[in-house]
Amino acid sequence: MMNFSANNLFLLKYYPSDKANIFYFKDKHTNRTYKLYDYQKSFVFDINTPYCVNGKINSADKNLYLIIESAKIDKKNLTNSPNTKA
Repeated sequence: MMNFSANNLFLLKYYPSDKANIFYFKDKHTNRTYKLYDYQKSFVFDINTPYCVNGKINSADKNLYLIIESAKIDKKNLTNSPNTKA
């Protein structure tokens, strides 16, 4: 497994499942979309709040799974939230 880290992520969608909570995030700077898995079901995210997310990349079944280990509000990019007027 390898590590990953991403900043300035905004929650797009959330899907609970039996094994894990699945979160879709979008990076505001690069417009990349990330599908993140929370197998501990311990994270709660707010829409329109930027987050820094860290975790592991698991490559089971020829697919890449981004597994959340820690997350916090991205205070550096807090003023860049979609509902904040510049």
